[in-house]
Amino acid sequence: MKQLVLLFSLCTVMAFQANAQRRGSASDYENAVGVRVNPWVVGATFQHFFTENHAFEALAFTNYNRRTNVNFTALYEYHFDLGDTPLRMYAGGGVHLGIYDRWDYDRDRYYKHGDGSYASPGIDGIIGLEYKFKKIPLVISGDLKPYVNFVGGTHHIGEEIGGASARFTF
Repeated sequence: MKQLVLLFSLCTVMAFQANAQRRGSASDYENAVGVRVNPWVVGATFQHFFTENHAFEALAFTNYNRRTNVNFTALYEYHFDLGDTPLRMYAGGGVHLGIYDRWDYDRDRYYKHGDGSYASPGIDGIIGLEYKFKKIPLVISGDLKPYVNFVGGTHHIGEEIGGASARFTF
């Protein structure tokens, strides 16, 4: 029985040691700045790791064809390794403030109240995959970022939830 407990303890210590060594290799950066795109929106992204797996990401983006609309988003993300590869998965949530033109997103109120913009706060979720290149300071990622607006005519915008990012790391 003592040998079984000793063997189990040794395996546990070795597993924790191997996991601790593996984690540092994938996230060897603290900050990253870059661009986030999808077929409908383009914007800037800034990411900061405040611990090894916990990150803050700030996004600011707008539509390609309707540049009067802008969205500011703040996200908390938890990153975790996927084996011994530089590929990591992340998930989290946050808040946003969107400033939308009534003509583009809220036609009912446009006809009722006329031209103008409105601000819409909301909540966001995010889940995605991230790949860190070993030889160059570059991270690429793809994610789904669904959100819900609290006010306004558009409570969610389906075509704008996905995106791909490329970030310079430092």
